Amino acid sequence: MMIPMILAHRAIAFRLAIYASISSVLGGFLGYYIGYSLFETVGQWIVETYHMQDALVKFQDDFSKYGFWIIALKGLTPIPFKLVTIASGIARFDLVQFTIAATIARTFRFTLLSSLLWWLGPIAKPLLEKHMKWVMVLTMLGIVLGFVIVKYIYH
Repeated sequence: MMIPMILAHRAIAFRLAIYASISSVLGGFLGYYIGYSLFETVGQWIVETYHMQDALVKFQDDFSKYGFWIIALKGLTPIPFKLVTIASGIARFDLVQFTIAATIARTFRFTLLSSLLWWLGPIAKPLLEKHMKWVMVLTMLGIVLGFVIVKYIYH
């Protein structure tokens, strides 16, 4: 959503990055809450339905060792951040560290995107308009790839 908004109005690029960062971290708290409070009801059913019990144990072990870095790095990738936030709640990761890692990752990601679009805007806009079909296909592939990575890393 940010891409067309920034390309239409480059002057608001960094304001949009701030809004997106704040919204993402606040949304991350909701995901954390879901993982923390609803795991016993909804989460456990999902894990059992997809036979991911072993993957959950591995994930919790990895999270206890590298939680901050998992949040910070996956906040930059095409892996849906909501999965990371829910997983953080399931692992009962320290909320202060979660907040710091999520804020760093999301602010960096959205500021980088805004900076690139602000800088490349005059070049990027005609290219995106000309090749919008391929941009959409590549975006969808990136999202699918994110889910595949999650499935095969923790399964």
